[in-house]
Amino acid sequence: MSVSKVIRTAPLLGPDPLRRGKRRRNNTVLIAALAAALLVSMVLGVAIGPVWIEPRDVLRVVWSHLTDAGAAGAGSVADVIVWDVRLPRVLMGVAVGAGLAVCGAALQAMVRNMLADPYLLGINSGASAGAAATILFGFGAGLGQHALAGSAFIGALAASLLVFVVARAAGRITSVRLLLAGVAAGYALSALTSFLIFTSGSAEGARSVMFWLLGSLALSQWGTPLAALGAVIAFTTAILVLWARRLDALAIGDETALALGVRPTRFRTQLLVLVSLCTGFIVAAAGSIGFVGLVIPHLARRLVGAAHAWSIPAAALLGSVFLLWADLLSRMLLQPRELPVGIVTAMLGAPFLLWLVRRMRPAA
Repeated sequence: MSVSKVIRTAPLLGPDPLRRGKRRRNNTVLIAALAAALLVSMVLGVAIGPVWIEPRDVLRVVWSHLTDAGAAGAGSVADVIVWDVRLPRVLMGVAVGAGLAVCGAALQAMVRNMLADPYLLGINSGASAGAAATILFGFGAGLGQHALAGSAFIGALAASLLVFVVARAAGRITSVRLLLAGVAAGYALSALTSFLIFTSGSAEGARSVMFWLLGSLALSQWGTPLAALGAVIAFTTAILVLWARRLDALAIGDETALALGVRPTRFRTQLLVLVSLCTGFIVAAAGSIGFVGLVIPHLARRLVGAAHAWSIPAAALLGSVFLLWADLLSRMLLQPRELPVGIVTAMLGAPFLLWLVRRMRPAA
């Protein structure tokens, strides 16, 4: 690998203090701007819908619930729409968008492939197979109202375990082995999902599975699943920020990582477990939502540079904003019907992927 590529890939290892200080100030401003954009997007995400709610009324309702003030307004139309219907959906969108984006950033560093995303490991295919088994055949019915999410999560963990076992078969986890194991597991589990749909003979069940496969935030509501998802994604983001320098080293190459005291195989195993856990929770809660983990890390790096100490927080904020507006489009484009949000993210992300492929060097 050339010296120029090393410098571009890991800017924390080389630039002089003056350039680092200027970059740090610029990145701080950019992160603050993204945080402000997220807050505005959250308010508008709650306000916009078939019934328009004034932003000031949105803030009033939220404030009244947070402070236990204004109980007289409880049960009003605006209160029900804001607090019971739209706010849980917006918070789910924030969590899912951030989680997919940071997992995508970590995975792209882990396998050193700019076209990698969280679903490269086949986790979404495993979750979809679990969800299909529940919807079509009642698998996991003993879990009650959590049967669908629980089965999807079990399928996601099973897929992660399969990829881990295959990738570690030769005793050392490498980028190529992870990629091949993830692709193979994804195809196999997708075939299993198709087989379950074919053998069920239920048209209604097949439609439900397809809605799950395309992803949706429509089932969002207050409760333990939303709180657990938020906690897992916050934990994942914090850990990845703490591991930022190790991610920088791994993104350059295994030799550089070893020279800097990072054990590539062990670190990839830790990243695989963390990303699988986070993605499993996401797919269990919202289904398969593609392209967020692919597109957003690239945009984050263009804004704040390749250093993961900055690109991880930027990706989390950008991912949340992106998914909020994608979900808003999914709700509004075909009223009163609702598009699965995965269709919208694919429509927005596919042109970006084509642009990336067009820019790739012939040697790649």
